[in-house]
Amino acid sequence: MRDLREHILLYAVTDQRWLRGEPLTEHVRRALEGGVTMVQLREKGLDRETYTAQARELALLCHSYGVPLIVNDSVEVALASGADGVHLGQGDMDPAEARKLLGPWAIIGVTARTVEQARAAEAAGADYLGSGAVFPTGSKGDAVPMTHETLAAICAAVSIPVAAIGGVNADNVGELAGTGISGAAAIGGIFGQPDIERAAKTLKLRVMEVVNAGKKKPAALTIAGSDSSGGAGIQADLKAMTLNGVFAMSAVTALTAQNTTGVTGILESTPEFLQQQIDAVFDDIRPDAVKIGMVFSAALIRVIGDRLRHYGAKNIVVDPVMIATSGAKLISDGAVDTLKGELLPLAALITPNIPEAEALSGLSIRSPEDMERAAKQIGDEYGCAVLCKGGHSLSDADDLLYDLGKSTWFRGVRVRNPNTHGTGCTLSSAIAANLAKGFPLPEAIRRAKDYLSGALAAMLDLGAGSGPMDHAFDLHSRFGAEAER
Repeated sequence: MRDLREHILLYAVTDQRWLRGEPLTEHVRRALEGGVTMVQLREKGLDRETYTAQARELALLCHSYGVPLIVNDSVEVALASGADGVHLGQGDMDPAEARKLLGPWAIIGVTARTVEQARAAEAAGADYLGSGAVFPTGSKGDAVPMTHETLAAICAAVSIPVAAIGGVNADNVGELAGTGISGAAAIGGIFGQPDIERAAKTLKLRVMEVVNAGKKKPAALTIAGSDSSGGAGIQADLKAMTLNGVFAMSAVTALTAQNTTGVTGILESTPEFLQQQIDAVFDDIRPDAVKIGMVFSAALIRVIGDRLRHYGAKNIVVDPVMIATSGAKLISDGAVDTLKGELLPLAALITPNIPEAEALSGLSIRSPEDMERAAKQIGDEYGCAVLCKGGHSLSDADDLLYDLGKSTWFRGVRVRNPNTHGTGCTLSSAIAANLAKGFPLPEAIRRAKDYLSGALAAMLDLGAGSGPMDHAFDLHSRFGAEAER
């Protein structure tokens, strides 16, 4: 079951009564330009053939914006048209049966007006609920408006997202604050307005205000060096954390002058100023996870260890950065022992690549079995989980997690992209972000690996050396065509 909160934020439901002589596709296009995040084709008066043709046309349009199309009531039309799923009323097909026909990736929505209906729909496999009518509406003249107390009870009773529907518009949606809805569906509030695009934009902002009011977002801190070319270090960390759904903060250990061909200069932060940065973060917005990357000197490592112990920091991920992709040395000789003594015992996870795992374990790694031995030795010695990354020289992109005496392989397929600048920074930051969101370590790693693979598969090609990856590769599917403009 997928989390559809992003998609049901502003859910546009069609009604040909509002067409005013124009084609439905033009109305939907304007709504998509305005930022609607999901579209439902709801045209009860059409015959099956016309309904299917209309759904097929709208599916192509919606998919060009990265937005799913849902068909009202008819599983058959959804199957025939390439739509993404179906919305079912209480008198329609059982959601579990619809799932069998449409497949595991289809989106199944269900109308629920009571807590009992909501719980039954979730148990049957629904991905989201539409609850209402929450205001008087012209599309269902016999509907008795649902009380906001009932809507709040439905939202509290289920874990799947709930969209409020029925008479919703930019002027009244604010009244739904505090109910716990994840979005709102609108018919006349979008398509009944003189300027559909503007109406959608305005309503989307109002819905976001309701959904996000008082919401606390997980936060993560990166303590690392800056990369002036933007592909690795602090810059990669902030991008990866943000795109993995947390509020990203930073404490800079060093400025580097570098690009895709190499590092030409390093200017360290003073220990005093690094401490000030860490204190400023923890004293105001306490991070739910901390990622530690490039730290060049022993003095800075000691400051980091001291402050993280002082604040009792949790979910610490250490990426023991020693050598840049370009080959430049990123830690002083005397700092390695300090790193081992100060930071590794604090870590929930460390993420060495093959050369780093060899340096930390003293073992030569030439096979998957060697990876297992090295990870075990490091983990047992420092009391932390170890993700030994195989991407440097072994197999495909298979990584080995050693945690609590158990070894687990995370299988991957190597992306044929020579531009790998910042992959280690990105993976460790994505893991930290997912730990901050509360995912257990194996799931945080799986999600981070999937994100990294997508960023590499985007095949960004910048710079004369080993270039960066596209951290924002998924913006189109998340936010629609407007993200690329």
